[in-house]
Amino acid sequence: MSIFIFILCYNVSGDVMELVKNFKDYEIISMSKGEKLERWGKYFFLRPDPEIIWEEEMNLSKLDAHYHRNKSGGGYWEYLNNVPENFTINYKDLKFNVKLMGFKHTGIFPEQSINWDYIREKIKKEQRTIKVLNLFGYTGCASIACLSENAEVVHVDASKGTIDLCKENVRLNHFEDRKIRYIVDDCVKFVERELRRGNKYDAIIMDPPSFGRGSNKEVWDINKDLFNLVSLCSKILSDDPIFFLINTYTTGLSKTVIENVLALTVGKKYQGKITSYELGIKGRDNLILPCGETCRWEKI
Repeated sequence: MSIFIFILCYNVSGDVMELVKNFKDYEIISMSKGEKLERWGKYFFLRPDPEIIWEEEMNLSKLDAHYHRNKSGGGYWEYLNNVPENFTINYKDLKFNVKLMGFKHTGIFPEQSINWDYIREKIKKEQRTIKVLNLFGYTGCASIACLSENAEVVHVDASKGTIDLCKENVRLNHFEDRKIRYIVDDCVKFVERELRRGNKYDAIIMDPPSFGRGSNKEVWDINKDLFNLVSLCSKILSDDPIFFLINTYTTGLSKTVIENVLALTVGKKYQGKITSYELGIKGRDNLILPCGETCRWEKI
C-alpha cells in the first residue's frame, strides 16, 4: 500500500482511493455487521451500510440514535437520547445542517468533503467569476463550496424538500447575497432547456442516483440515461470550462465506464485530462469504508 502526504492511497486492486481528512466534526468510530457507529459533532449515530460485511466489537454506550431497517423496506430512527431536529456541524470554514431523515440520511455525505476541497481549489485558482451547474444537487453542500469562492451557482434537484434544505445551508453560511438559483426540475429536461436557451457553464457537478424520478415522475436509470445527460451537458459548457465532475454510489458501474463517458463527450471537445478515484473514510480502527467513486474531466 502506498500513501502520499495528502492521504492518497491504493486499495488492494491498485485503484486510487482518496480518504477524508480534517473533518473534525465527523468520524467513524467503529464498523461491524452492516452498521457504522459515527460521531456527528457531539452526537453518536448507528446507521446501516451494506459495504460492512465484517464483524468487530462495538461500544454503543454513547449511542444517541439508531436507524433500523424494516424487512419490508424503508426504516425508522430510534432516539435513545434527546437529539435536536436540526443541528450544525462545521467542515473547515463551512457550516452544514444535520437532519435525521428517512432512509438513514442526514443531509450530508462526509466523503464528499474530498470533492468540496477540489471544487474550491479549482474555482479559486481561476481568479474570475465561475458559473457552476450542480445537478442532482441534494442539500447543496457542493453548492456551498462553490459559493464560498464566489462562484455563480445553478442548483437543480427534483425534490422541493431538498432544495429547501439547500436554502437553509445557504442561510447558515450567510451566503444569501451570493448568486444562486434554485431549480426544482428533472435534470435532463432542465439541461435540454438550457441548451435551447444558449446558457453556458464553466463547471458542471453531478451526483446522479442509480434510479430516481423527476419532478413530473420522469424515470431516471443511470445505466440507460447517464451517457445522454453527460452528452447534453457537454454542449452547454463554456469556451473555457474548468472541470466536469461526476460522483456515483452505483455499485457495479466502474470508474472506467464513467471515464469512457467523459472521454466520448467532454474529452472530444476540450483539451484536458480525465481522472478517477474511489472515496473512502478511515475509522478509528484504521479500517477503510469505501463510499463511492468520482470521475472528473479538468482543463490542463
